[in-house]
Amino acid sequence: MIRYALHCDRDHEFESWFQSSSAYDSQVKRKLVTCPICGSAKVDKAIMAPRIVGKKGRGSAAPPPEPAATPAPEAAQPESTSLMMAQEHELRTKLKELRDHIVKNADNVGERFANEARAMHYGDKEHRPIYGEASPDEAKSLIDEGIEVSPLPTLPEDRN
Repeated sequence: MIRYALHCDRDHEFESWFQSSSAYDSQVKRKLVTCPICGSAKVDKAIMAPRIVGKKGRGSAAPPPEPAATPAPEAAQPESTSLMMAQEHELRTKLKELRDHIVKNADNVGERFANEARAMHYGDKEHRPIYGEASPDEAKSLIDEGIEVSPLPTLPEDRN
């Protein structure tokens, strides 16, 4: 994977990851790379320093590249970035609260989730809040049968 510092024809700066330099070239040619601020498809690579790690210092890399020194075209750009960060933080907080509430107030039935949900839906078992594991095929099958299911929110930090 390659991270490129990019800028659009309106001098907005942003970064993006690509599988390879040829993948970047192909996507730019097909106008698939656009500025996240203004939507312009006229995007070029910005000058950036390579990140080099020596044999002795594999644990410590060179500091991340500094963006090119260009004046901010709009005063609202830093505010919109911090606003997005605040909104993302708020969304993550709410998703974590929702998941914690479900875990606290429902029974974890593990891999028996699909069977337990069916049994409750068809009246074979008493209704109660449950959560557990289901494959995508099992979840689709439950939905096709009219059984309401929703995925339990998972945040990136939960996977670490």
